[in-house]
Amino acid sequence: MAETVKVDIPHKLTREAARGRIEGGFASLRQDMLGGVVKFEDTWTGDHLDFRAKVMGQTVTGRLDVLDDNVHVEIDLPGFLAAIAGKLKGKLQKEGTLLLEKK
Repeated sequence: MAETVKVDIPHKLTREAARGRIEGGFASLRQDMLGGVVKFEDTWTGDHLDFRAKVMGQTVTGRLDVLDDNVHVEIDLPGFLAAIAGKLKGKLQKEGTLLLEKK
């Protein structure tokens, strides 16, 4: 059964700074996936990001909204990948917090 992972990651940055860090994070992610195993697409509309990744014949879609004090992420996992939802949520929370720490 498909599952949606939802995570809110607090930040103390401006929206612009938070978005910039997220854009940088997605650029790194895209660069890491150049081997062709994962096809990755993302589209920004204002402070809203729609993204899609295709891996092992499965499609993962998601949405991300940069807000004043947090980033809200939702990722739709197909049934095949739903088993990793808990791990993914923890990893998103940890990595997202590191990415958005005020430096």
